[in-house]
Amino acid sequence: MSLKTFFKNLGPGSIIAAAFIGPGTVTVCTLAGVNFGFALLWALGLSIIATVILQEISGRLGLVTGQDLSQLIRNQTGKPLFRVFSMILVLIAIGLGNAAYESGNISGTNLGLQVFWDAPIINVASFEIQTGNLILGLFAFAILWLGNYKALERILVALVIFMSIAFSVTAILTKPDWSAVFSGFIPSWNDANLPTLVALIGTTVVPYNLFLYASLAKNRWSGSEDIVWMRRDIAISIILGGLVSMAILMVGAANTSSEIKSAIDVSKGLEGVFGSFAKYLMGFGLMAAGLTSSITAPLAAGLVICGILGWSQEIQSRSMRASMGVIVGLGLLFASLGIKPVQLITLAQLANGVLLPLISGWIIWVASQKETLGDYRNRLGYTFLAVLIWLVTLVLGLKSILAVLGITF
Repeated sequence: MSLKTFFKNLGPGSIIAAAFIGPGTVTVCTLAGVNFGFALLWALGLSIIATVILQEISGRLGLVTGQDLSQLIRNQTGKPLFRVFSMILVLIAIGLGNAAYESGNISGTNLGLQVFWDAPIINVASFEIQTGNLILGLFAFAILWLGNYKALERILVALVIFMSIAFSVTAILTKPDWSAVFSGFIPSWNDANLPTLVALIGTTVVPYNLFLYASLAKNRWSGSEDIVWMRRDIAISIILGGLVSMAILMVGAANTSSEIKSAIDVSKGLEGVFGSFAKYLMGFGLMAAGLTSSITAPLAAGLVICGILGWSQEIQSRSMRASMGVIVGLGLLFASLGIKPVQLITLAQLANGVLLPLISGWIIWVASQKETLGDYRNRLGYTFLAVLIWLVTLVLGLKSILAVLGITF
């Protein structure tokens, strides 16, 4: 097989990588490094494995059934009350969840923009309208309005490649203690780093990406005979994306800032390595990361909303444009409530870690049903591994909820 054939048959996995390498990834991984050094690298390693397995299941469901996950929920037979409940749950979880996630994406992009230009703030009643957020939100929506899937893929791939190179080179230039780096892959946690641990998993294993990849995969390949290409595509993309997340954490571990609230605070802690150039590198990195996720979050939500309601999922259809517009609009609203951007981004990632067990548990169950996938259903060993991953995410999610309530066990 030639290299040309290999790349020609790869698919939309790069879009999934672009989706989870957002400002949340940059912020949460940086804070993990700043606060805990390399100790939570193992959590990112677990996240990579979990993401590859869960995204493979979603892609396989899309290829074999010819439907994405939202369509599968809508078209499931039997137990109508369970079907309606599932549809409502997904609409609320993905719709509102992605709107909150979009607010973090837009805020994170604006953090990067502030390095180059501090956009003015307009006060209207009790709201603070940050013109930077408004401009960036409208720009992301304009790309979605005018684009197509192929054009979007090219834009996102270009941004992800640049980010990958920038953060990987940055990590190497910090000259980390490699023995300490490798020791970070030994699992350990405590009450202090638990919220960060959950957020790290949430920033990589993003629930809406499961819906997004099933939809993109069924449109990219012709059917079950292309499962092998789908598996290569998602494995390569997620592993490379995960390595970028690890590089960001390593950069955070080298950071000497006492407090991080913005990209400028992050860059100040790196000036010993890069000098004044650090703030421009971090600023552009956050802008690129934010734009990729600002595009993919409304796209995924639009696909889910239209799939659940039986509307057209063509990106230039009225239904898709309206759905994506609602998500971007809510994201802009949430971003204007005066919440500190770093807090907003971190909370969005924590919420993803809590939502994940619900969605991942459902796709694992569906993929084990012979009536759904036939000979392509999950085998016993694969289901066992997937359930183990689900149990880990469930325990972490429950512990994060109890931690918020002040309950420990």
